Formats: sequence, C-alpha cells, structure tokens
Amino acid sequence: MTFGAPIPGTPVFDGSAAAKGYALNKMCFSFNSKENRDAFLADEDAYCARYGLSPEHVAAIKSRNVLKLIAAGGNVYYLAKFAGIFGLSVQDIGAQQTGRTLEDFKAYLASQGA
Repeated sequence: MTFGAPIPGTPVFDGSAAAKGYALNKMCFSFNSKENRDAFLADEDAYCARYGLSPEHVAAIKSRNVLKLIAAGGNVYYLAKFAGIFGLSVQDIGAQQTGRTLEDFKAYLASQGA
C-alpha cells in the first residue's frame, strides 16, 4: 500500500530498511541503559562489534550524521537514543535532516506557529 506521493530525498523506513538496520537499531535500543551508554563511550569499536554492525553502520556511527544513519537502515526513534549520548536534541536531529543550522531550524519552527 502506498500513501501519497513520495517526497524526493526522503527515505522510507520499510521492511527492507528494517532488515538492513536491525543490528544498528538493536544497538541503539541498548542505549536505554546507562551501563550500555558508558560501555559504548569507553570503546565504540568494541561495542559496535558486539552488535555485529556492518562497515556501513560503523561508518555512519562514526560520522555522527543522522542522515547517514537513516540511510544505513536506522530508525529515527532508536537513533534518538544514540544522539542523546552526545547531548543532541530532537531539534539538532531536525536541523541535520533539513540541512539547516540549529538556529535556522529553530527559527523555522517558530515561524510555523499559529
């Protein structure tokens, strides 16, 4: 089933993306635990290996770029757990996704108010 017209440049999180990003999303879900966040920060490479991340996943993790993480099959809800480790807010993620600076993104959001 297709809902509306596709938005150019917007990846769809479907079954294929879910399968591609399973290990990445599983790892990001583990960040619900402070112990796991600390383990990741202590040795990112070992933590990524523990979850069997692909080279594409590891490169996306190291880039700290949400768009690359989504392209690697990341689900934004799980990626928020990853972003939180580095103090990134949902607005920081929105700014990355729209190619704006954080300040420009906040101004954009404010301009959309009633």
